[in-house]
Amino acid sequence: MSSALAVQQPVDEIVVPYKPRNWARRLHASLRRFSAIVLHRRAGKTTAVINHHQRYAMDDALESRRLLYLKPDLTSAQVRELINPPGGRHYGHIMPARNQAKLVVWDKLKYYARDIPGTKINESELLIKYPTGHKLQLFGADDPDALRGPAFSGLSFDEYSQQPRNIFSEVLSKALGDHLGYAIFLGTIKGKDHLYQTHQAFKNDEANFALWQDIDASLASEDGITIQLLEQAMEDDRRLVAQGLMTQDEFDQEWFLSVDAAIKGAYYAKEMAAVKATNRITRVPIEPLLPVDTDWDLGVDDAMAIVFSQSARSGEVRVVDYYEASGEGFPHYVKVLADRGYVYGKHYPPHDISVREMGTGKSRKDTARSLGLNFQPPLPALGLADGIDAARLFLAKCWFDEARTPVLVECLRHYRKSYNARLDMFTETPVHDKYSHGADAFRGLAVRHKLPPAEEAAVAPYHPPSAWRG
Repeated sequence: MSSALAVQQPVDEIVVPYKPRNWARRLHASLRRFSAIVLHRRAGKTTAVINHHQRYAMDDALESRRLLYLKPDLTSAQVRELINPPGGRHYGHIMPARNQAKLVVWDKLKYYARDIPGTKINESELLIKYPTGHKLQLFGADDPDALRGPAFSGLSFDEYSQQPRNIFSEVLSKALGDHLGYAIFLGTIKGKDHLYQTHQAFKNDEANFALWQDIDASLASEDGITIQLLEQAMEDDRRLVAQGLMTQDEFDQEWFLSVDAAIKGAYYAKEMAAVKATNRITRVPIEPLLPVDTDWDLGVDDAMAIVFSQSARSGEVRVVDYYEASGEGFPHYVKVLADRGYVYGKHYPPHDISVREMGTGKSRKDTARSLGLNFQPPLPALGLADGIDAARLFLAKCWFDEARTPVLVECLRHYRKSYNARLDMFTETPVHDKYSHGADAFRGLAVRHKLPPAEEAAVAPYHPPSAWRG
């Protein structure tokens, strides 16, 4: 690839003022359909991806090559139909919010398109129409309805960690289907979030493109002015850390892609750090002398979370399993319990389990009982702040099975306070997101927890052999 990214027209070569960084050359050379790219801050990811889209929008031969790589048995007529759909090919770059797309990306996109003759700019739609008839448009994940309808040939999800987890699976995966469109998931991770999980799924799959590059890798692989700029940016941030304007966790997360850096505003940041530091996320076998209890959170929109635990007389609690799902009825969850084959003790519901539904007049407790699932009487509701305090203290007693509870561990790491941007402060209201259901179920476990009755068999405290700790 030349020092400037060239696109081919039937009569001319057009050179745009973009010099790919070395990591980006690998992306531009890939014809794979799905890509997961995890990069440190200021790695040039947005610039690379919008130029990637622009190159495809301007180069029919490149798009043809991509399609034939994915499906070699396409006929020439089928390829022509795919690269020339009615209205032209449509590419989209999605930021967490539309105003962010306008402020951060729009001027940059216009800059890289300015030297292409015949380009038309639509300011209100944040859309570039190229002389080929194909389009590149900016969107915000906060306005998913704007993304429904169009058939896309390529999409990128910038700062995917800050976008709804289901934006691709439920909204946009089908929008790429008609054209075998590609998708690029990119950004800087925030713990083991869905960008991290996407990269983990892709990295050992040759059908997908995966790239993980922290600042050390960039300083070792990039050259020229890029290194100087990165070193200066790091030095600026080190100064912010020294001045107390940035935390060391934030620095490590942004530059070194630390998956263990504390989440800003997280309720259990210190407690979960202590759990990790004392190696209490490890292999935790099911103790046959102890029953498995369950604690449930019945969320809105039929979301459900179940924490499976065993409580020893010593006060130690072994969190041995976790399950969550949405859109399922009680028969599904009864089957989940049965399939696990545990010897169950008691099932603890949230405090509102007895509320009767308007349509049927039955409570969810009644529905569960009709299926053979008998919940304990709900505990009195405890204030949110008191419940969180109980969970903070309770975490000191807990062990987590590393294979069966990683989702719950991430829920507890990410459960955080809402942030009021106008007042520049955190509120006492938790963020309601994909992490809150698991955290709520765990808080129920913490609130109701008490030592087993004295007549039950005593079990020694759990201290796994060093070999179990990896």
